[in-house]
Amino acid sequence: MSFRPQLSGALVLEDGRIFPGKPFGAEKDAEGEAVFTTTMTGYQEVSTDPSFYGQIVCMTYPLIGNYGTCEGDEESRQPWISGMIVREYCDEPSNWRSEGTYGSYLKQHNIPALTGVDTRALTRHIRSLGAMRAVIINDRAGLSDAELRERAKAAWTPNEEDVLPVVTTPERRDMAAENDLHVVLIDCGVKENIIRSLNWRGIRVTVVPYGTSAQEIEQVGADAVITSPGPGDPSLAEVGVSTVQSIITQGRPYMGICLGHQLLSRAIGASTRKLKFGHRGGNHPVRDVVTGVVHITSQNHGFEVDAETVPVDQGWQVSQVNINDNSVEGLQHESLPIFSVQYHPEGSPGPQDNQYLFDRFVHMVREHKSSTSASN
Repeated sequence: MSFRPQLSGALVLEDGRIFPGKPFGAEKDAEGEAVFTTTMTGYQEVSTDPSFYGQIVCMTYPLIGNYGTCEGDEESRQPWISGMIVREYCDEPSNWRSEGTYGSYLKQHNIPALTGVDTRALTRHIRSLGAMRAVIINDRAGLSDAELRERAKAAWTPNEEDVLPVVTTPERRDMAAENDLHVVLIDCGVKENIIRSLNWRGIRVTVVPYGTSAQEIEQVGADAVITSPGPGDPSLAEVGVSTVQSIITQGRPYMGICLGHQLLSRAIGASTRKLKFGHRGGNHPVRDVVTGVVHITSQNHGFEVDAETVPVDQGWQVSQVNINDNSVEGLQHESLPIFSVQYHPEGSPGPQDNQYLFDRFVHMVREHKSSTSASN
C-alpha cells in the first residue's frame, strides 16, 4: 500500500480548522489555497490542469484512484496541484488503461495527499467561509494545534503574484495541421485538449509563451488569437492584459477561455473580483443570453468579471450567465470578431457539450478572413 497509516497527517486551514487524515503520495508537507472540485472523475486531469497551480484540491467525489493513472490522461507537462485531499483512496486500481496507482503517481511528482478526510465537512466549511490558505502536514506528531495554525496562516497562495510565467510553455510550439487557418494560442496554462480540439478541426496552432508581445504575435502572421485558461488573480497579470488589449485593438479575431476571458474583460476596462469559493467542477449550468439555451459546463476558476463594469456603451455585451449565481460566463462584441467564455469548452475533465464553441470560433475566423480578402 502506498499510504502510510502509521503517520497522522492533517489539513490545516488558516482559520484554525484541522482535518485529520492518513498521508499518501509524497512524504512531505505542502502549502497553498484550499479549494474543492465537484468533478466525479478525472483526478489525473485535475492534477495536471495548470489552473490548479498552488492549490490543495479536495475531491468531493468520495472514491479516488480506482481506475489508476495513464500517460494519455495528462493535460500538461506535469501536475500543478500543491496537494490532494480525498475521502477514500483506492490503491488497487482496476482498469485496462491503468499504468500505475494514483498514489505512486503523486509520489513520483513530489505531491503529498491525504485520505480518510471528511471531505463533505471540508467542502461545507469552504462553501461557508470561502477558499483559504492551508497546509498539508505529513506527520503532525510533536506539533501543537497552535503551531499548525500559525503555519496555515503564513501559507503562500497563487493569488499573491503573477504566476503565469511558471506554468506557461518555456518555448514556442508549432502544432501543424492541414488547413488554411492558423491560430496563435497564448499559453497562460493551456490544457492539451484545447490544442487537440483545434487540431481536430484542422487548425494549425502556434503556441506562444505568456509574455510574448502583441508585436511578436503579429509577426507570426496567424488569422486569429486565443488566450488560454490559467491560474491566479487576473488583476496581477498586467503583461497579459496589455497584450490582449493590443490584439483586440488591431481588430484580429480573438477568443478568450477562462483566464483569457478575464484578461479580455480587463483589457476593455471592466474589473474582476475574487469569488468566495470559486467554480470548480463539471456540472455548472450556464445560460446563453441570446438563445436562452442552458449548457452544462466544466469550470475551474476563483475570480469573476464584474458585470456592472462591462462597457456596454462601447458595444460589449454579457453573452452568457451562470444560473447558480448569475455571474458573467461570456462576453462578446456587437460588431468585432471577439468573444470569450469563463468555462472550459474542451472539458477534460467534464462534459464535451461545449465543443461547439470551437466551431463557432472557426466560423467567425473564416468569415473575417473572407471579408478581409474581399475588401482588399
